[in-house]
Amino acid sequence: MSITVVIVTVLTALWVAFSGISLLRRAEFVVDPLVSYGVPETWWPRLAVAKLVGAVGLLAGLAVPAVGIAAAIGLILYFVGAVVTVLRARSYKTVAFPVLYLAPVVATLAVGL
Repeated sequence: MSITVVIVTVLTALWVAFSGISLLRRAEFVVDPLVSYGVPETWWPRLAVAKLVGAVGLLAGLAVPAVGIAAAIGLILYFVGAVVTVLRARSYKTVAFPVLYLAPVVATLAVGL
């Protein structure tokens, strides 16, 4: 395993975990957009846990590559869903934010393969 894979994976996992923790803590910069997109508040804890589990899965993938691949695919689906949610809400000016999480996960999967 290359140092590039380790660095990209760890940084991506930290970035995704930051997002999950921010949602669990109901940080204003995360919660306000979710409200405007129409995401039900009852979904927020599950969405946060999904991010955190995905981040842990990426890290576990350093030891068991199949777990990391599965976590990356799950996170890609999650963040593609986030992009779709933003587009459906017609909030075109904020579509870059879920992409900022999607891109590193895609990069992690790419370097890991």
